[in-house]
Amino acid sequence: MLCNMTSDRLTFNALTRDVSAQLSVLRTDMPGVMKGFGDLSKAALAAGALSEKTKELIALALGVAAHCDACIGFHAKALVRLGATKAEVEEALAVAVYMGGGPSLMYSANALSAFAEFAGASADR
Repeated sequence: MLCNMTSDRLTFNALTRDVSAQLSVLRTDMPGVMKGFGDLSKAALAAGALSEKTKELIALALGVAAHCDACIGFHAKALVRLGATKAEVEEALAVAVYMGGGPSLMYSANALSAFAEFAGASADR
């Protein structure tokens, strides 16, 4: 797993910061694609019949199922911002494990680490 929370491994804060820096290159080089993706993200995550928090819980579960550490980091960070509880995150991860089996269980550990890391950073402010 990419994001083990040991001192010799990348943290989710560092991972999301590094990915964001690399995506800034694409924003410059491929502005239409990046704008389109940003517009899609805003439209998909906007509150409607489902709340923004519910949609972020779904996105976290899908990031786990897709084994995407960066997705896990960005959606865990958003969930902290939206006031998600650890219990809500764990229930979403349970569905990810149900749908994705053992590999999703392993990535659920990453998701819990990311949520705890961002929640701790949020509490430190």
